[in-house]
Amino acid sequence: MDLTIKDVSELLNVSETTIRRWLQDGKIPGYKLGHQIRFSRSEIENWVMRSKIQKEKIQDEKKENIINLKSEKAKKLVAKKIGTQAYSLFRAIYKGMVINNIHGETKEDVIKACVKIIAKNLSLDANVLTDLLLDREKLMPTALNHGVAVPHTRDFLLPLPYDVVNVVYLDKPIEYGSLDGEKVKTLFFLFACDDKRHLHLLAKIAHLTRNETTLEFIHEHPGKAHLLNFIKDWETKLSVPGLEKIK
Repeated sequence: MDLTIKDVSELLNVSETTIRRWLQDGKIPGYKLGHQIRFSRSEIENWVMRSKIQKEKIQDEKKENIINLKSEKAKKLVAKKIGTQAYSLFRAIYKGMVINNIHGETKEDVIKACVKIIAKNLSLDANVLTDLLLDREKLMPTALNHGVAVPHTRDFLLPLPYDVVNVVYLDKPIEYGSLDGEKVKTLFFLFACDDKRHLHLLAKIAHLTRNETTLEFIHEHPGKAHLLNFIKDWETKLSVPGLEKIK
């Protein structure tokens, strides 16, 4: 699937100007199709999994867009900005499960144990789903660093009208092939019903787990209600850059 600059800017929650700058600097993979820039879905997925979207660049955009919520213009901006993708991670986790104390010595053990629970909830074949997830791991580990992984399939799309993210807390950290060498203790099993929504959720989870405060919260293994409240608040601030700076 080919993506446009507009698609990628929306998926990563940065401006089209930032995407063009990253292209010029060689920081994001893209290619020319005639006179237009296009992006490969698989290359962007791998880039999101492996790259570190520089915090200062995202912060620069937030500083440029700090708004005053007291004005009517700002209220309209908030209403427009909080769209269908604003609470996508909240909705996906709401549709999924938060699973505690999964045991396994290897990632294969962990994935098999999790899928036994997850597949039943999604009315999917556990053996087929396990094979799809492990095939993806063979291509490249789905670890995001800092003790977090996002197991997902390569091509399978959920045959449902919504996305599902299952959050799994392990009873002990395991080796997962992370670039930072850190063992994984929290997993976000991602199942999307659309390619663009898959990339959007993957980018959101990657963004979420690059913040120290957020990581500390996640690794404390919050229950589903507590986690959903946290995610909703985080997505609100993410949807309207600068909101967290306004009192």
